[in-house]
Amino acid sequence: MNDIRRSILWVVFGFSMVLIWDKWQIHNGKAPTFFPSSAATAPAEQKAAPAADASVPAATSASAPSVPGAAAAPDAGAPAPAAVRHEVTTDVFKLTFNSEGGSLIGATLLQHASKQLGSEPFQLLVQNDQHTYIAQTGLIGGSFPTHKTSMTLLPGPASLADGQDSLAVKFESADVGGVKLVKTYTLKRGSYTIDVAHEVVNTGTAPVTPQLYVQLVRDGNKTDSETPFYSTFTGPAVYTSAQKYQKIEFGQITDNKATFEKSATDGYVAMVQHYFTSAWLLPEGTARENFARRIDNNLFSIGAISTLPAIAPGQSQKIDARLFVGPQLEKVLETTAPGLELVKDYGWLTIIAKPLYWLLEKIHGFVGNWGWAIVLLVVLLKAAFYWLNASAYRSMAKMKAINPRIMEMRERLKNNPQLMQQEMMKIYREEKVNPLGGCFPILIQIPVFIALYWVLLSSVEMRNAPWMGWITDLSTKDPFYVLPFVMTLTTIVQTALNPLPPDPLQAKMMWLMPLMFSVMFFFFPAGLVLYWITNNLLTIAQQAYINSKMGVPLKITNPLTLFKS
Repeated sequence: MNDIRRSILWVVFGFSMVLIWDKWQIHNGKAPTFFPSSAATAPAEQKAAPAADASVPAATSASAPSVPGAAAAPDAGAPAPAAVRHEVTTDVFKLTFNSEGGSLIGATLLQHASKQLGSEPFQLLVQNDQHTYIAQTGLIGGSFPTHKTSMTLLPGPASLADGQDSLAVKFESADVGGVKLVKTYTLKRGSYTIDVAHEVVNTGTAPVTPQLYVQLVRDGNKTDSETPFYSTFTGPAVYTSAQKYQKIEFGQITDNKATFEKSATDGYVAMVQHYFTSAWLLPEGTARENFARRIDNNLFSIGAISTLPAIAPGQSQKIDARLFVGPQLEKVLETTAPGLELVKDYGWLTIIAKPLYWLLEKIHGFVGNWGWAIVLLVVLLKAAFYWLNASAYRSMAKMKAINPRIMEMRERLKNNPQLMQQEMMKIYREEKVNPLGGCFPILIQIPVFIALYWVLLSSVEMRNAPWMGWITDLSTKDPFYVLPFVMTLTTIVQTALNPLPPDPLQAKMMWLMPLMFSVMFFFFPAGLVLYWITNNLLTIAQQAYINSKMGVPLKITNPLTLFKS
């Protein structure tokens, strides 16, 4: 009867895992593995974004600010000519501008290779039939030039020459509604920050008070750096000094449930994905209305609107902005703008993760290899926690030494649970063993190692970083699954060194959980697996050393004996 019940429980457990896996696939926008019929509604929100530009935000009212709507301000005059794309190159960028609005519709990061295309550089901003991710600006509050208005590229160099520190790219609109907009992008050598100056010229006969909007437009598709067992945030974010860093899910925008600081005089709006980000930064002290909205079925924007002072006829007004487009390099982000480093999200363990990243970076500066830097960092952490671990392992060794007595006593008193408990506590007192003595020291260290996990997962430095031999990219899984296999073996050895719980069911779970955990690591980035292997090996070495000092024989438990009954 027990065997039948056990079999039923295993069937239920297995079926539950299948259902959870299918739901996880659907949650991440992928086709279900086991129940394809359930995919009929899942991908609806994940269709590729249309190539058409986003509609213009609606102007805000000074007395009653409103979230920008979808209504577009029509351009004056005859239909605009066909849009023309212009390419500009610096030492870090290959940028594509569109004559329609002078928008930035392409940004290739020349110093960051694409994992999908081998040696080809990584393209962050793009506009095509499969993917939309662009940066736009324009004027609202009247029939003014918007990102839909045709603009002319003024003559100038298209690449940053040797010895040149900056390059200016200038677009100028025609007279639209009595206003002309001149937009100047200034690109600097070695910088992922683009200065964007907007000069608004009143060519009419009456004063105008336009509003400048800056926005990032992106489809809601996840990046292809995800794996089935971990998911990083992709979507808009807002930072202000009052509310700090606020992430916004695409689904929250769709459901009109997005909450963030809308009125501010500092901060930024950003579009975040794994390893990379883009952000619009208006000058500190500039009043703005932040907004996040859904433009189309799977197209979203995050932006800010700022009101310019009244401009008299024949006069002009200039407002500057900055656009960051690049990798989440912590030092670069920190020096670009206050709070921008928060786009590299460590979650609730930031206070621990940031010092760990600092130490990891210092070690890398010494060894010159991120893989060996990970190994040395784990060695330093294990050394720092050596005495704490030693206390835990001594407790475990004592438990393992008295485990035969506990098992014999449980078998002898299995029909008398109350007496069994009393006898067990008596043995613990006689041998001066605390059953929880091996848990508390390890629990204290768990936040540190979870924080290190997030450091390795979030750091763009791991991307395309080799370790040795076949490991050419620490941010992707081991192509031959050697590291995950080694990690599984070390996990088995480490589990075998631990004392088994007296309860047979708990003993089985003690073996099953680490093995199930190891399976996930076959899909994890090689850098994370390397970190875990190093931790396992050092743990095994310390535990074996303490066992030998205490005279506990190095006996490896055979897990197969636990599952025969």
